[in-house]
Amino acid sequence: MASPLQPAHGHKAPLYLLFSLGVERYALAARDVVAVLPRVPVKTIAGAPVWVAGVFAFRGHLVPVLDLSQLSLGTPALARTSTRTVLVHYQTADGRTLPLGLVLEQASDTLRCNPDDFRDLGLSNPDSPYLGPVLETAHGLVQRIQIEQLLPAAVQALLFPAEGLAP
Repeated sequence: MASPLQPAHGHKAPLYLLFSLGVERYALAARDVVAVLPRVPVKTIAGAPVWVAGVFAFRGHLVPVLDLSQLSLGTPALARTSTRTVLVHYQTADGRTLPLGLVLEQASDTLRCNPDDFRDLGLSNPDSPYLGPVLETAHGLVQRIQIEQLLPAAVQALLFPAEGLAP
C-alpha cells in the first residue's frame, strides 16, 4: 500500500494547501485555490455573521471573505506573518463559480496525497458540514475542508445574490 504522503502508482497525486485552525491541521484541494495573498484589509458587511470578515476588491471584482477560525472555533484568526487570504472557487446553489476569500492561519505548506486516502470520520456534524474526511500523517490527522459546504443558504444569498437581484 502506498503511503498517503506519496504519489499513488507513479502518478502525481493532487496537491493540497495545508493550514491551521487552532492547533489542528486542515487541507484545501489546490485545484480549488485561485490565489494565496497576504492578509488583505476588508470592508465589513452590515448584517453578516461575525465569521464573514468582509469584502475586498480583487482584479475588479468584490470578493467576500470568511474567517475560518471565527467560523469553526469562535475566535478570529491570529495576525501572523503566515496568516493569508486564500481565494477559492466557490460554486453557488444556482451553478455560478465565484471567488470567495478565506482567512487562514499558517497557510504556508502543501501536501501531495491521493484523495482516496482521506477517510470519513464516521461522525455527523450538521453545524459544520464543511468539515470533510481526514488523512492520517506522521504529524497527526489532517481534515479536508469542503468548500461547497462552507455557506448556509441564507449567507450564500447575502454574499452572492442571484443574478439580476443584486443592487
